[in-house]
Amino acid sequence: SNELVFLNFYAEWCRFSNILAPIFNEAADKIKEEFPDAGKVVLGKVDCNKKTTIASRFHINKYQTLKIVRNGQLSKREYRGQRSADAFLEFVKKQLEDPIKEFQSLKDIETLDSKKRSIIGYFDRRDQPEYDTFRKVATNLKEDCQFHVGFGDASLAMHPPGTPIIVFRPDVALSHDNDETFTGSPQHFDELKIWIQEKCVPLVREITFENAEELNEEGLPFLILFHRPDDHNSIKDYKSIIERQLLDEKQNVNFLTADGKRFAHPLHHLGKYEDDLPLIAIDSFKHMYLFPHFSDMYTAGKLKQFLQDLYSGKLHREFHYGPDPTNNEIQAETGKGTSPPESKFKELGPSKHRYTLLEKDEL
Repeated sequence: SNELVFLNFYAEWCRFSNILAPIFNEAADKIKEEFPDAGKVVLGKVDCNKKTTIASRFHINKYQTLKIVRNGQLSKREYRGQRSADAFLEFVKKQLEDPIKEFQSLKDIETLDSKKRSIIGYFDRRDQPEYDTFRKVATNLKEDCQFHVGFGDASLAMHPPGTPIIVFRPDVALSHDNDETFTGSPQHFDELKIWIQEKCVPLVREITFENAEELNEEGLPFLILFHRPDDHNSIKDYKSIIERQLLDEKQNVNFLTADGKRFAHPLHHLGKYEDDLPLIAIDSFKHMYLFPHFSDMYTAGKLKQFLQDLYSGKLHREFHYGPDPTNNEIQAETGKGTSPPESKFKELGPSKHRYTLLEKDEL
């Protein structure tokens, strides 16, 4: 019954929880003063020692954890920003902003950012029920896509009167995808949300310093394309190959792209530099392994085999002993006496200096 619910999951024995408690209470007072209307926003807290069932339901694996529920739907992204009353207030203000930008003519949407995924709605008027559903879905998925809408004459050329049209426009500068039109019912919240989520949450995501902790917590190895900042073609090709050849691996690995200039440290750890880009590597959260030749990505099955070699332990074994023997060859130890480069991306996971981690020893 509330548009936004901001939840603090804590434990009384956790010092980080105790540090946050008065700050969260102060934020609640400030937010109530800013948004006094009932049904707009509430803050809540859960003692996970006493409410173990709720803690399990929300998959709490560290204290304190701050989660958001919008229009009754749990956001998959938790709050990871600054812990201060003012920061919480600004965050809530941002969450309650209208995520949809209105365009006045079709020319306005010709200049959309080609590096962003967009959902475009064409409606007769703002008070029709289909637009209310569109607005609620946009509120829940605004971190994943940009949302745009046109009413009346601004969108009349795109749809017959009384028939709303909702279109997905891909990040054409970074992918080979094409526009797609929603064919379901625009009044059905779950149907529309599932469709938009599938379009807006890509199989291949960009890793940044802002989302690295979140990606880290998903617990899957990273298959990463490191690229130059202006190299869009490699990104397009990598995404296309992943979608065609590795779709069945999405439960086992996170497919990512990374700006090789921003993430120079992991590259140096691999003995590589900006002049070596583009290149592909795996970070297993224990070690990093380099895909031998970027051009091999274009050979069907090579990337898939690279992943299989990770799962089987072959990558680790061959780092120590050289290529596996064939036929009746006897494998001799190479005597490297070293291990593969250690993971660098696990260092961007949840920090023991910020959280009390539960059952997360590997992070």
